[in-house]
Amino acid sequence: MGTPRPTTEQAPTTTVGALPPAARDLLAAILAALDIPHPATAGGAGAYERIRDDRATHVVVALRSILDEKPLMDLEWTAAYLRDRLTEHPPVGYITCEQANAALARGMSWSEAVTLPAGEDQ
Repeated sequence: MGTPRPTTEQAPTTTVGALPPAARDLLAAILAALDIPHPATAGGAGAYERIRDDRATHVVVALRSILDEKPLMDLEWTAAYLRDRLTEHPPVGYITCEQANAALARGMSWSEAVTLPAGEDQ
């Protein structure tokens, strides 16, 4: 029957700190790819979703390459490759919740706080 799968009712047997550094670095790159700031308004959702989808596609490529039966590159190279691809898809073109809150704290109105500066594509 094979090895039983762990369940959430069992205590973990490996902590993240115990992972090899290369695996931890790759997981950090994956988190950086997917954990981008949320838009402050629904108007920024399109840009946010496009950027996140592009970044998720690169994550899938990286995961497929390392999970292949005969991976061509090691974990370190794959993490570096993923980070390089992420620079091509920065989370820009929309106002984030953090940016809007900072603008409000500076005394801007809501509409001023959620308006992209001139020249920024949306």
